[in-house]
Amino acid sequence: MNDEVTKIADTGNSDELLLSIDCGTQSVRALLIDLCGDVVAKQYQALEDYTIPQHGWLEHDADIFWRATAGVCQGLWKADARWRARVCGVTVTTQRGTVMPVDRSGRPLHPAIIWLDQRQSGRAPILPILLRITAKATGADEFVHGFISQAEIAWFAENRPDIHASTHKYLLLSGWLNYCLTGDFTDSVASQVGYLPFDFRRQEWAADSDWRWRALDVRRDQMPDLAPSGTVLGEVTPAAAELTGIPAGAPVIAAAGDKACEIIGSGAITPEIGAVSYGTTATINITTPRYFEAIKFAPPYPALMPAHYNSEIQIFRGYWMVNWYKEQFAHKECEAAKIAGVAPETLFEELLTLAPPGSNGLILQPYWAPGVRTPELSARGAIIGFTEAHTRAHIYRAILEGLAYELRFGKERIEARSKEKIRCLRIAGGGSQSDAAMQLTADIFNLPAERPHSYEASGVGAAVAAAVALGFYPDFPTAVAAMTRIGRVFEPIPDNAAMYDRLYREVYLRMYERLAPLYHNLQTALKKGDSSQS
Repeated sequence: MNDEVTKIADTGNSDELLLSIDCGTQSVRALLIDLCGDVVAKQYQALEDYTIPQHGWLEHDADIFWRATAGVCQGLWKADARWRARVCGVTVTTQRGTVMPVDRSGRPLHPAIIWLDQRQSGRAPILPILLRITAKATGADEFVHGFISQAEIAWFAENRPDIHASTHKYLLLSGWLNYCLTGDFTDSVASQVGYLPFDFRRQEWAADSDWRWRALDVRRDQMPDLAPSGTVLGEVTPAAAELTGIPAGAPVIAAAGDKACEIIGSGAITPEIGAVSYGTTATINITTPRYFEAIKFAPPYPALMPAHYNSEIQIFRGYWMVNWYKEQFAHKECEAAKIAGVAPETLFEELLTLAPPGSNGLILQPYWAPGVRTPELSARGAIIGFTEAHTRAHIYRAILEGLAYELRFGKERIEARSKEKIRCLRIAGGGSQSDAAMQLTADIFNLPAERPHSYEASGVGAAVAAAVALGFYPDFPTAVAAMTRIGRVFEPIPDNAAMYDRLYREVYLRMYERLAPLYHNLQTALKKGDSSQS
């Protein structure tokens, strides 16, 4: 754990502090945030205890998530015990789609299956004949099969029937941490993201007659209760208080998944603002009161703001690719960073200055792993345009440009389906800390790229929900206006924008169409090779 608490801005704006617990993929953070949205202090602990039982699987001990959460909270009080008395509410935001089964006492029956896990269920759909016919006629049969194969609950039902039968509740990571704090099996509506028996249009558990219950072989009583975001879902128990140091009886407020909180923490509450997240998964979203599917059969997720949706396009391996680049190509920067005592990524800014906008024609398609519904499962990543003049710097810039090209494509899909024009971008996540990444994003989209005032946008968004629940603000728009603001704006450079537009329209948009048949051939050839060796 990082023992040095980062004191950021105890401005004295308010005596009241909100405690946001942000448990992401790479770390868990405890953030003290005031009613102006300023982070007063934070403590973090890296999450490095992931296990890989088989190729493509990824698990984590659920109890370690909780102990790490308790540890970062205690770290805050150790730095300044006075902060503890100022905490008037607690809220939780987490990585999305991480699932764990627990028994009646709340004991995990299996390690948490992490959202990056690639195991699949071979379970055949158990559906009424009429529904099977309808699904086939509407093209939904592929969606149904994909939903079941990807669902962690279906995997337990098929491969661990003993655990499945003993499971009292299937919880997301948010539900697990909320249970650890309150002792109640209650989670937020806005945290429900994943392959679950959830009605995304109505934002509640699916009706009893819905096909998803039968397909997953799960009962309604095996799912947690749900509370609307921005409402109190419980209180900190004495046991949780002893472990975390949070005052017993403190209200625990329903927030949302990390992306939904990040969107609100960036102030993106209307459809003309495109919320870009440069995180492990890169996404573009809008917040809208209208339900629509930007990609057919891929529903919009619940927004942190009640009765709203986040229509999302994602790149499954987003700024994860920066880590891939670091491991494969940046040994020089890693050694220099070790000597300087800084993170290697801080030295990557210089790489971007060594390659011009457009990377001298090197163009990357960032399909290192397929996303939700698109591209197809056979899709692979690609880089085209190499010459002898290209260097590691060009590859790095091409990675960032490729991610921005794909998110621009996502923006255009959202605009086509929503009939709303995106007029500016709010960019959060780790990649937003790079000025060069912000500028090339502005250039590729040909839109102003705005960096929120706080890097901790997810934690700020969760604190907005707490501030509304506790009555400090009457509603979400008022709280967002008071607690979020723009830090810096990057305007597109006209010459760069014109060049990127040509590369995007004349090259990037044609890449997948031309390469997709080769991906199918590659998959077939590899399968034949595997079968001949077995």
